[in-house]
Amino acid sequence: MVILNYRLQFINFFRTAFYVPSILGGSIAIAVLWRYIFASEGLANMALATVGFGPVDWFGDPTNALFTITLLRCWQFGSAMVIFLAALQSIDKSLYEAAAIDGAGKVRTFFFITLPLLTPVIFFNLVMQMVQAFQEFNGPYIITQGGPLKATYLLPLYIYEEAFKKFNMGYASAIAWVLFVIITALTLVAFWSSKKWVYYAGDKRG
Repeated sequence: MVILNYRLQFINFFRTAFYVPSILGGSIAIAVLWRYIFASEGLANMALATVGFGPVDWFGDPTNALFTITLLRCWQFGSAMVIFLAALQSIDKSLYEAAAIDGAGKVRTFFFITLPLLTPVIFFNLVMQMVQAFQEFNGPYIITQGGPLKATYLLPLYIYEEAFKKFNMGYASAIAWVLFVIITALTLVAFWSSKKWVYYAGDKRG
């Protein structure tokens, strides 16, 4: 993420390439494409074959199936990248100049200036990505249908099946409230922990 803040050749192209999946990744078409990429004779296994590895059963193995869904979610990190990039560009350059005068190297500058000043954005993206992860539906529904052995059978898919396949609307609503409580509880834990690691401008901590 820090690399995207440098003024390198073609940096705008790389920023765009990093961001575009966040627009396309949640669509039905991309989920269908993902299913074909990781099929038994898909692009993923073809790429592995070129380097001497055998085909991988991406959707037949519970661990691999969950990995493909997680990989699709990680591929959509572009929106968070834009927020990180904006935060990096808003850091006062005089802080880096002062650190350089004091003899601080790039590693110490990153850990003592860049990272602490990014903690509010890290916290924001942590909460937002956590909420979105608990609401993930398209991937498990279209790519794996919750399988194999319900390895990708997430709560949103469970709510959908109870509500619109079994028509247990009351039960589905109750599960949705449970999901809401889980998300709220984890968000409150994140807010509680933020007091120990998130630093805002003007903070004075001993």
